This record gives sequence, C-alpha cells and structure tokens, in this order.
Amino acid sequence: MTVTADQECDTTEDIEKPPDDGEDASDAGEKGPKTAARQWKRYAGVAVVAAVYLGAFGLAGGLGWKLWDEHTVTQAGQAAQRTAIDYAQVLTSIDSNQVDQNFSAVLDGATGEFKDTYTKASVQLRQLLVDNKATAHGTVVDSAIESLSKTRVVVLLMVDQTVSNAVRPDGRVDRSRMKITMDNVGGHWLASKVELP
Repeated sequence: MTVTADQECDTTEDIEKPPDDGEDASDAGEKGPKTAARQWKRYAGVAVVAAVYLGAFGLAGGLGWKLWDEHTVTQAGQAAQRTAIDYAQVLTSIDSNQVDQNFSAVLDGATGEFKDTYTKASVQLRQLLVDNKATAHGTVVDSAIESLSKTRVVVLLMVDQTVSNAVRPDGRVDRSRMKITMDNVGGHWLASKVELP
C-alpha cells in the first residue's frame, strides 16, 4: 500500500500541476489585453505626433501663403505709386509747342472715367494753352499710398508746378495736392481717377 499511496501522491501532484498550467493560461490571458492596450497607446501616440506635424505644416503653409499675398500686394502698391508719380509729372507738365504730344502722353496713361473726361476737355484746353503760350513743369515733391490691393491703388501726391504764360512769362510755382486712383489694366497701371482735393 505504500506504493499505492506514493502513486496517489504522485497523482495528486500531477493533479495539482494543471492549475499551474491554468495559472500560465491566465497569465497569458492577462498579457494579451496588456499587449493590446500597449499597441493601442502606441498607435494613438503615432497618430498624435502625425497630427501635430500635419498641423504645423498646415499652419506654416497658411502663414507662408498669407505672407506671400501681403508681399504681392505691397509690390503692386509700390509699382502703382512709381507709375502715379511719373504720371502726375506728365499730367502737370505741358508745352504749348507740343500740346498734341503732351495730350497723347496723358491719354496713354489714363483709363475709365478720367480718360473719358480728359478726352472731352482736351479740345477746349488745347486752344487755350496754344493761345496763351502756356508752359508748365510739374515735380512730385512727396507721395504716399492711401489704400492698396492687387488691382487698385490710391496714391496721394504733393506736386510743385512751375507755370508760365504770355501774361506771366517769369512763371510762378503752384503747390497742389493730387489724389490719383491707379487701376491695373492688362498688367499696366493706369490712372482711372484724378482728384485735386
């Protein structure tokens, strides 16, 4: 019987071993959810990093576009201002011996409302200038941009104009202010409105 008891004990030990295997199974079961949670956290971390990078690139792209747009508008304003300065000097300079060329230069730099108005007035103005032997030379003393966009710029100008005629051959200096609206027409800046405030 001793042998049997030993065998029973061995059997009992064998019976007790399956719970050890069961513990291993439960440990493996616990490791499964832990591993899944770790993988989920890893994917979430990668997604957060990717979202941060995408957000940073999107923000940089948006700010870059805005900066480029502002640069383009500023360049348009500067080009229109230079053209307005040149045009104001053409507009305020006249020689009674070259009236037709002066009028042609004024009309070449004009568009819209101002071109129509100047064309109508030039017929009467031409004869007046020739009869009085008028000459004038305009110089822009200062200028500034009042408002600007890619296609329209309003420029304020201070102009000194030396005027002489048959009555006053020695000439005099007139100081005036001008407000010229410049429109981008076919890639060229043209005066669409001229005001003397």
